Amino acid sequence: MKLLRSKSPLLLVLALMIGVAGIWRLAYFRAKQTNARRPILSFATAGPVHEALANERPPQLKESNESNWKAWAQQEDNVVRARLEQGALDSMINLLLFGTSFTTQPRVLTMNEPDDPIVQSRLDDLLRGLRNPANNERLILLRDVLRRQGMDPDRSGKYERTKTFIRENLRRVVQEQISFQQQANDASRDNNQETELSKRSHLFRDRGISVDTTILSSFSIEGALRDMKDRAMLAKTSITRVAVIGPGLDFTDKGFGYDFYPLQTLQPFAVYDSLIRLGLAEPGKIEIIAFDISQQVLEHLRRARDRAEKGENYVVQLPRESWPWAAEAVHYWRSFGSEIGKPVAPIQPPPALSGLETRAVAIRPEVILSCKPVDLNVVFEQFTGSATKPFDLIIATNLFLYYDTFEQALALRNISILLKPGGFFLTNDWLPHVSQTAMRSTGYTPVRYGESADWGENVFWWQRQ
Repeated sequence: MKLLRSKSPLLLVLALMIGVAGIWRLAYFRAKQTNARRPILSFATAGPVHEALANERPPQLKESNESNWKAWAQQEDNVVRARLEQGALDSMINLLLFGTSFTTQPRVLTMNEPDDPIVQSRLDDLLRGLRNPANNERLILLRDVLRRQGMDPDRSGKYERTKTFIRENLRRVVQEQISFQQQANDASRDNNQETELSKRSHLFRDRGISVDTTILSSFSIEGALRDMKDRAMLAKTSITRVAVIGPGLDFTDKGFGYDFYPLQTLQPFAVYDSLIRLGLAEPGKIEIIAFDISQQVLEHLRRARDRAEKGENYVVQLPRESWPWAAEAVHYWRSFGSEIGKPVAPIQPPPALSGLETRAVAIRPEVILSCKPVDLNVVFEQFTGSATKPFDLIIATNLFLYYDTFEQALALRNISILLKPGGFFLTNDWLPHVSQTAMRSTGYTPVRYGESADWGENVFWWQRQ
């Protein structure tokens, strides 16, 4: 099989510009976290990574000992959480360019100049919306982001300052996308595809963390599960306990920036749906742990569980843009939710999105209650407690490219502790192989999203030894 490149250059630019939509979710409650922080991964557990990647260790760990490790790991965990606020500002720009809930101006799908008249009109409309957000939860959240930065569009004395601040962030984001594209192009020139993937694997290690969600990531996971089942690597009804790392929460859709439907998460329930459809699990016998460092994501799932306990469904909106999706992707979109709920009338898109196709699914309460949210940074923190029995399957998509090689290896080591022997870890991020982690790369599934041969990604299979 030929490894797929993650995106064609044009699609990569688009994805980088609009793939920041979910970042805000990691920042919103950063200063209001109510969960006790998990203990830092022990030095003994991290030791194999220190030994295997001695040349990749940061300067603070050149002298590898328990004291240095704990100090560095705690500091880096704090740094990761601090990067989330920068991501929230990136998300603000995403909404500015693509949102339809606060303006009737055309959407800006191709950025030419930040001073473009349409962009400026959208900015004025956004500021008006922020001053009077009504029940627009996205605008309410962004107003809080701005206030944490010392901005306040409600106050006349800070209105112009807020406008300037947003413009400056727009320019920053545009320049960052140019830099990211240059790095991606440089990686593409490598004749060895595996080397190219390795170079791309930590492309975002210095930027605000984005953990946006898209239905296509769930489609790729189902494709990998089907592939593994067909190869007899996964047995019928063999999966009961699953972890989803960074499940995602839509602020605006990663593909084109939709904001006409309520906030939602997809992947934990999509995994449940796929496991039942493929016969890899039995209904009512799946336990899913959603690991995240975002209090907004965790609280969203908790509220959904509270409503599910009262018998309420969880409705997800499933828009599909007019780009030519692969036939398999369209089939997945049309069948999504068939094992976990029932179709319901979708929210109709605004006139600006008149060509958009959409559907909606009401997910049953028992499926929602199968998913438990847990605060955990899988790179630096250790999962402890009475519910730590090992997992059959762990999934993480679009997550590890925000970390360097050493941190990626730490995550893989931590995941090896969480998995049962023989259990599988699936990810669409290229990760370094470290023999000391007891994880073995066993294959991959190339998944095409569209008619273009290079629009897609690879889902890599790792197995706990």
